[in-house]
Amino acid sequence: MMAAQWVDEIERASLLQRMGVVRRLVGQAIEADGPNAAVGDLCAIRAERVDAPITAEVIGVHGDRVTLMPYGSTQGLAAGAFVRKLGAAAQAQVGEALLGRVIDCFGRPLDGDPAPACRATRPLAGNRQNPLLRPPIDRVLETGVRAIDGLLTLGKGQRVGIFAGSGVGKSTLLGMIAKTVKADINVIALIGERGREVREFIERQLGEAGLARSVVVVATSDEPALARMRATQLALTVAEYFRDAGADVLLTMDSITRYAMARREIGLAAGEPPTARGYTPSVFAELPALSERCGTGPAGGSISALLTVLVEGDDFNEPISDALRATLDGHLVLSRQLAHQGRFPAIDVLQSASRLFGELSTPAERELVDEARRVLALLERNRQIVEIGAYQAGSNPTLDRALQIAPTLDAWLRQRVDETASRTEAYAALRALLSNERVAQS
Repeated sequence: MMAAQWVDEIERASLLQRMGVVRRLVGQAIEADGPNAAVGDLCAIRAERVDAPITAEVIGVHGDRVTLMPYGSTQGLAAGAFVRKLGAAAQAQVGEALLGRVIDCFGRPLDGDPAPACRATRPLAGNRQNPLLRPPIDRVLETGVRAIDGLLTLGKGQRVGIFAGSGVGKSTLLGMIAKTVKADINVIALIGERGREVREFIERQLGEAGLARSVVVVATSDEPALARMRATQLALTVAEYFRDAGADVLLTMDSITRYAMARREIGLAAGEPPTARGYTPSVFAELPALSERCGTGPAGGSISALLTVLVEGDDFNEPISDALRATLDGHLVLSRQLAHQGRFPAIDVLQSASRLFGELSTPAERELVDEARRVLALLERNRQIVEIGAYQAGSNPTLDRALQIAPTLDAWLRQRVDETASRTEAYAALRALLSNERVAQS
C-alpha cells in the first residue's frame, strides 16, 4: 500500500520547472522572460551579488514577458538573474492565535514572540458575498466618543471614512476608539506609517488591554508598495475570518490613502495609464472592492470599518477623498481649525454625516440631534460677526440662546483620550444642556 502511494506521488510530481531570466529593471519594476506565472504569483529572484533570493510578485503579464515588483530592495540585482516561480501568493493563515499579536504583511511576528500557530487558510482576495445574504445593519456600534455616538451614530457593519489632513489627530482618535469601542475584536492596519509611530500607537494609544483583543498588521512607509498593499489585504482577510465565526469586528486602517498610493505605484509600473493626479484606473476599481469586503455576514458577525483618509493639502475634493465619500456609509471630517483651538476630537459635526443615523436612532434622538445641529450651524454663520463685536445682544433671541449654551456645548464636544462615555449618558447630557440646564462634564 505504501509503495502504491509513492508511485502516485511520483506521477503527480512536477519534474520540470521553467525558469525565467531578468531582462530589464526600471525603478522598482522588473521585467523578465518567463517563468509561466499569473498575476499575483510569488517568484524568487536569484542574483550573484545577492546573498538570499529576492521575493517578488507578478503584477503584469505581456505575452511571454512578466513584470514583477519586489518585496525588498533590488540592490545588487542585474539583468541575467534567474526567476523561479514559488506558487500562488493569494493565501494567508488566520486563527485565534493572532489575537494580541503584531504581524507584517506575510503574517510574520514583529513583536519578538514565536510565530502564531494558525491552522486555517484563507484567500487574500476574499470571497465576494451575495448582497441579498447580508443582514441589514440594525445594531448600534458604541465607540465611547460622545460626538460620534450622539450626533453621528454608527452601526455594526457600517463603513466610515475619517477625513483629515496630517497632524489633526486621526491616529489618536483611532487609538481612543480601539480601547473603548464595544466590539469583540479589533483588527488594526497601520499602512505606510512612520516606524517611530507604530510602537507609540501600540503602547501609548492602544495600550495593553486594547492590544489583548486586537490584531495589528504593520507595513511602514519605508516598505515597498507591494508590502503595503498585501498588509491591507491581510488585515481584511483576518477580519473576515473572525466575522464569519460570528464576532463583531472593528477594522481600523491608517490610512487607506497610502494603500491607494501603493496601488498607484504598482499600476504605473505594470503599464496602466495615469488618470486624475496620476492614479491609475485599478485604484478606483479596488477601493469599492475593499469596502464591500466589510459589513455584516450571514453568520451574525460584522466588520465595522473606520478608514482614515489623508487629505492632501486639506483638499477634501481630491480624487481619493471624492471616490471614498461616494463609496462609504458615512464620513467624519476632522477640522484643522478646531484642532488649533485645542478641541479633541476635532470633529466638524456640520461637515460630517452617518448615512445610517436615521435607521439607528429613535425619533426623540433625531429631534435632539437636529436641534444641536441647528445651534452649531447658527453659531458658525454668525461667528465672524460675534468675534469682531458687531453683534448686539437682543437683536436675535435664537442667536442669544445659542451663544448662551455655546460654552457648554463646546465642552460636550470635547473629550479626553482617557475619558469614556456611554451613548445614553451622552444623550442625557446633550438634552440637559439644550434645555439650558447645567450638567457637570465627567
